[in-house]
Amino acid sequence: MRSRIEKKLPFDKARIAEIIRDYPTPFYLFDERGIRENARRLNAAFAWCDGFKEYFAVKATPNPYILKIAKEEGLGADCSSLAELVLAERVGIVGEEIMFTSNDTPAVEYERAKALGAIINLDDITHLPYLEKQAGGLPELLCFRYNPGPQRTGNAIIGKPAEAKFGMTRPQLFEAYASAQEKGVQRFGLHTMLASNELNIDFFIETARMLFDLAVDLAEKLTVRLEFVNFGGGLGIPYQPQDKAIDLEALGQAVKAYYDQRIRPAGLHPLRICMEHGRCITGPYGFLVTRAIHEKHTYKEYVGVDACMANLMRPGMYGAYHHITVLGKEEASRNRKVDVVGSLCENNDKFAVDRLLPEVERGDILVIHDAGAHGHSMGFQYNGKLRSAELLLREDGGVEQIRRAESLDDYFATLDFSKV
Repeated sequence: MRSRIEKKLPFDKARIAEIIRDYPTPFYLFDERGIRENARRLNAAFAWCDGFKEYFAVKATPNPYILKIAKEEGLGADCSSLAELVLAERVGIVGEEIMFTSNDTPAVEYERAKALGAIINLDDITHLPYLEKQAGGLPELLCFRYNPGPQRTGNAIIGKPAEAKFGMTRPQLFEAYASAQEKGVQRFGLHTMLASNELNIDFFIETARMLFDLAVDLAEKLTVRLEFVNFGGGLGIPYQPQDKAIDLEALGQAVKAYYDQRIRPAGLHPLRICMEHGRCITGPYGFLVTRAIHEKHTYKEYVGVDACMANLMRPGMYGAYHHITVLGKEEASRNRKVDVVGSLCENNDKFAVDRLLPEVERGDILVIHDAGAHGHSMGFQYNGKLRSAELLLREDGGVEQIRRAESLDDYFATLDFSKV
């Protein structure tokens, strides 16, 4: 008897066996078709809003090939660091196609964002004079990040807003807009980010209401006319097979209903809506492919694979669930309770704990699902582990390497052995 519904894959064992002949495991494999179709679905859900913009969160999957796909589907880039700004620029995403949302930001990063013409989203009221001084003046357009504190609840991943380091209080927010107006800033946006990997649609509807109400208050009290509100990211994906995906179409219509109720009567139409998702765009369409190399039978049953936490840290760091398929055994009974582990000298180097799987033999290929965001990008090099290649499964069925695997030469490149 199978204990879980098997999640679908855009490839089979025979195709992966072909790929492995050219690219040894472990590696990431991204599904181009899935990413494109998903981006189009989000855009369609908010097509009623003129100027709707999804700024793809570069931090989720910082690869130029992925960013190029995002750009071709009309997405911008949400950047949080100098490297992410440079990456966006190098694939042709510049100007107001970039939303720069950072915190504790070094001057050089503000300077680069301003030079690129990016929309700068300030995290704190003290960053307004800092930006003005360090970047040679303020840009024409500024955005401010709002933290509602105890008025809202976060979720398990991002925590309580009142305890988060991000964003301004309501009094600080109003003071920041007033100060920016006095300094000559002419165009404004408003931003918040309150959840991560949230599957409850009501959470995002409430965020829309909060921002629309703030837009009306700013117009009435400060005569600040917002050009856009940015709902942030946080739309979750169904990591568990039984999870239900967010209904993007229902979300779009619910937001539209409150927009028509609140924004239009206040005379604030058109007000653009922006978002900055990463996980919900690429997450379900990236897979970590690894091979079983050992088995161990002690107080528990273990399957050892050639990937480790350095390749995907979410399970070890958060206890996050990632579904695992044993290729060729999709129809077999999941009747063996095992821990799927890597080779790091850390006991939390586990992709699954007490997971029911078919019997896994040495040489079997395991696919770890929903690894297309915050996977490779959160990798590290403890124990001198080398980060894996990234591959792109093209719409025509071809495979292209979009990041080569690291080598020992890469690992030692920053060390000077000449003086040892």
